[in-house]
This record gives sequence, structure tokens and C-alpha cells, in this order.
Amino acid sequence: MTNELIELIVALDDGQPCRLDQYLSRVLAAQLNSFSRARVQKLIEDGMVLLNGKPTKSSYMLCGNEQLSLTIPAPTELSLQAEAIALEIVFEDQDLLVINKPAGLVVHPGAGVPSGTLVNALLAHCKESLSGIAGTLRPGIVHRLDKDTSGLLVVAKNDNAQEQLSKQISERSAKRVYLALLEGQLQASSGVVDKAIGRHKSDRTKMAITADGRTAVTHFAVEKSWDKFTLVKASLKTGRTHQIRVHMASLNCPVVGDIVYNRKSTGTLSARKKLGLNGQALHATYLSFKHPTSGVLLEFEAALPEDFQHLIESL
Repeated sequence: MTNELIELIVALDDGQPCRLDQYLSRVLAAQLNSFSRARVQKLIEDGMVLLNGKPTKSSYMLCGNEQLSLTIPAPTELSLQAEAIALEIVFEDQDLLVINKPAGLVVHPGAGVPSGTLVNALLAHCKESLSGIAGTLRPGIVHRLDKDTSGLLVVAKNDNAQEQLSKQISERSAKRVYLALLEGQLQASSGVVDKAIGRHKSDRTKMAITADGRTAVTHFAVEKSWDKFTLVKASLKTGRTHQIRVHMASLNCPVVGDIVYNRKSTGTLSARKKLGLNGQALHATYLSFKHPTSGVLLEFEAALPEDFQHLIESL
């Protein structure tokens, strides 16, 4: 792949001055169908955009008839291998995919997990339809699910989808609802957990309720209860790492099968196996967001996986 050179003369439809980054992101989105303002700003910062032959700033106000020259570097290929891993695809079009992820599948390669992830599977599935998101040849992970959590997540296939979906996640207009089986009985049938979450002071691989953490808010409602267990529906107002797991554990009702935060009887691998679980009893059952191109509201639901459903039935 080679760099792409785009040259154009600025034409302002309404005759009103316009920021350089705003103008370029609008023009390039129309021409290339995949170009975010953030990426335009990075190219300007890197000196890849010339205004009348000279580098400039994103905030420069265009008045019309300026000459722009933009060099778009060829997408950088990551050192990730495409792997033929089966995926349950709930929805797919040219902009995005919605996946029903099984427990046990890691979303993105990281320390100690170089392969066998959702990203590796997406590289194999998308092939040439995958655009160079943010200048790299990779699928756009908009949000994540923990390895041992199952359920719905959306993946962007181009820059525009990545930017629009990420914005909906950060602005909390995208809705995510989970079902969780807890060990113990909650004191209230519904409620809100508003406790800041940050890195654990002594174990940096874990999260914890901390005074200096980031705001974290979880709404919950009891669906069904037994002597020792409670099934709840939980929705996220924020999206912190391990949020539901940490919040429920703080109520002394940790997620069944959670080997990190559950210090009760079901928080071990042997307990998981005895209960027939492949992961922890936490499932992203509902997801909704507006399509990044059409603006149409999309809603998806995923039934409980068999192991989770069988456990509920056994209770």
C-alpha cells in the first residue's frame, strides 16, 4: 500500500469561515466514507496537511479558495494474525457488526494473550471489507466485555462508525443492560449503586471502590430471588472496567462464578465447574444505539447462554 495524496481548492457553500479540521473531516467523509475529525486533527498535527504549501493548525479559519494538500499515509498493518474463530454475528452491514460473545473469549490481544481473541476472529471475518480505522488495519473495538462475561457488543468497521458509536457510548445514549446471578440476597428490590471505581491499591490487575476513582453508576432491579441467590437486571450509566462485578461485590452480593471479586462459595474455578458455568454468571443481554450512518435506532437482545440458563433452571 502507498500513501494517498489529495489536493483541493476550498469551496464554502454558505460563504461563512470554517475551521480547517471541520471542513476537511466533512469533505473527506463524503469522499472516502470513512474519516473522523480526530484523525484529520492528527494528520494536521503531523504536518500531513498543507495550506497554500505550508503546515498549519486545526483551528485555522478557512475563508474560501485556499489550496489544500493532504497526504494520507497507508494504513499500518498490525502484527496480528487473522484466525478462523467461529463468531455468532447478530447483525452486520458495511459500517458495523454486533456480536454475541461467548464467555471465555478475550476481546483484544494483550499481555499474555497474543492470539485467539475476538479481534483475531474479526480480522479473518472482515477481510477486505475492513477499513483502516484511525490509520491501522484493524476492527474498531468500541466497548469491551470481560473475558468471562458473555453477550452483546458492537464493533465498528470504519472511522465514521468508530467515532459515532464511541460518542454514543461516552455520552451514554447507547443503552447496555446485563443479567447477573448474584450470590446472596439484596436488601432492596431495586436501587442505584453510585460508588467511584479505580485501580486496586495493591493489586493493579483488579478494580476497587476508591475515594479518588472515577464516577461509576449502576442501576439494578431484582428479577427473581432464591434462598442463596438473586437474579438481577443491571444497566450502566457509566462504563468502568469490571463495574457491575465491583459494585455488586460491594453490596456483599458478588456475581456467581466471579473468581476475582467473589470471596464466597461460588468464586472459584472448581465452583464454576460444579455449577456447569463456562465463565461468570454475567451476560450482556440488551444493546441499543443509533446507526452511525442512517441514525436509525437499532435494538438487539441476546438470550442467556445455555450454561447460565441451565443454572437458573436448576435453582
